[in-house]
Amino acid sequence: MKSILVLCTASLLLACSLGEKTTKNMDDLSNNEEVFSSSNPKDKKQLKSAKGKTFGFYNVENLFDTIDDPYTIDEQFLPNSEKKWNTEKYTEKLENLSKVIYEMDTNLPMFLGFAEIENKWVLQDLIAQKRLQKGSYGIVHHESPDRRGIDVGLIYQKDYMNVISSRTLEVTLETDPDFATRDILYIQGELNGEDELHIFLNHWSSRRGGEKETEHKRVEAARVLRKEVDKILAENPMAKIVIMGDFNDYPTNKSMYVTLNAKGIPDFQNGQLFNMAYKLEKEEKGTYNYRGDWGMLDQMIVSEGLYKPTSGVKVAYAKCLVLQEEWMMYTDKKYGDKKPSRSYGGPNYYGGYSDHLPIYSRFK
Repeated sequence: MKSILVLCTASLLLACSLGEKTTKNMDDLSNNEEVFSSSNPKDKKQLKSAKGKTFGFYNVENLFDTIDDPYTIDEQFLPNSEKKWNTEKYTEKLENLSKVIYEMDTNLPMFLGFAEIENKWVLQDLIAQKRLQKGSYGIVHHESPDRRGIDVGLIYQKDYMNVISSRTLEVTLETDPDFATRDILYIQGELNGEDELHIFLNHWSSRRGGEKETEHKRVEAARVLRKEVDKILAENPMAKIVIMGDFNDYPTNKSMYVTLNAKGIPDFQNGQLFNMAYKLEKEEKGTYNYRGDWGMLDQMIVSEGLYKPTSGVKVAYAKCLVLQEEWMMYTDKKYGDKKPSRSYGGPNYYGGYSDHLPIYSRFK
């Protein structure tokens, strides 16, 4: 009987490694890994100082496992698909992404948001990579209604940050009851045992079908997000808020500039937020290259409480940084410029990193 139990345990552990999972609806898959909550100050873990620590966001271009999920349209990323996605390619993808994250900060980011992850298991496999193991990362992830099964998620160093709570904000359209997109992920965290931090991770609807034709979807996402931000600021006008994501819009588009009220100068009048990517867009820099043109689809937005607080941590720079190393790029033969080296172009496997570049900043 004992030997049978050992064999069953070993089989379960094997099934949960390298992208394999048992069922989509398991509680430990759909909920955040751990939530810190304690009313007794003596129970709180002593956190290390966040001073000098990096944080950021990375659209990792379809980080899928190799197992068919009956609840989502993930057939492109299976061994028998046109892409021939398999364990070898998945392992290479994890190694490549860990290299990028390590390059962002050799001491590793304190927290990092992601877009285009399939589930919690892929984040578990990512933080298990050799370069990232010293981060002792925790995970925050919730399943979203996206039909392809791609979500947003967060990893965070448990020595530097406590997660108090997390939940999702659903984006729906009254005119289209069948509309389904990624939820906005909200994380309430704690730094240095005293700084409360509010993190919003986003991956808004794409422009597929036309920029103007799909604009209302992103405007609605901005409205949902702005409503939550206003609730927080109503309770504490100096609340420390960081909003990150792939917005599929630029800093000057209606969703960002008008609805979210995220501007390019940090004057914070009338609830205004500061878009740390705005200046980069004006400098014709970007995180994504479309037909030779760079654009800042990935952005970082902060509140006054994080940009010029009266105490505690603040962002170290007046704009977010974009990580762009030569080994992350390739030269486009058609347009003649350098683009992020991606994993796939249609069915063709290139073995790169992502079609987006990551953005980041630091605390001081």
